[in-house]
Amino acid sequence: MQLTRFQKITLGIGGVTALAIGTLITAAPHAFYASYGITLGQDPNLLNELRAPGAGLAVFGVLMLAGIVRATMAPIALAVALTVFLAFPLGRVVGIVMDGMPSGSVIGALAFEIIIAVLLLAAFRPARTAGASGERFVDLPC
Repeated sequence: MQLTRFQKITLGIGGVTALAIGTLITAAPHAFYASYGITLGQDPNLLNELRAPGAGLAVFGVLMLAGIVRATMAPIALAVALTVFLAFPLGRVVGIVMDGMPSGSVIGALAFEIIIAVLLLAAFRPARTAGASGERFVDLPC
């Protein structure tokens, strides 16, 4: 799968974001969550439960970035990027509905995640082309 410049940029934004956030959660959860106004204690169970998905998010960021440099990784990178940047906002919306409105920092993160998701959806939307007989078909980015 050959990527356009716009597709590479959107995967890059998603990949760098996921890698940075995942790395910060894994390496320094107290500092990361303090930026949201959340104070974490020293409970090793809670810290472990936060670090594990943080590491997963960092690895997903690496996969997104790999799709930029290796054409064979692009479909995987796209699937991972869409999964991350559609699932995170969905989870936040569920949290808002079930738990109430979070802080402005969390709402800002939600907005940023939605922006990345929209960019990814725009960059990788199926191209519509007309066939020889005029019929319409969709080329999937795989």
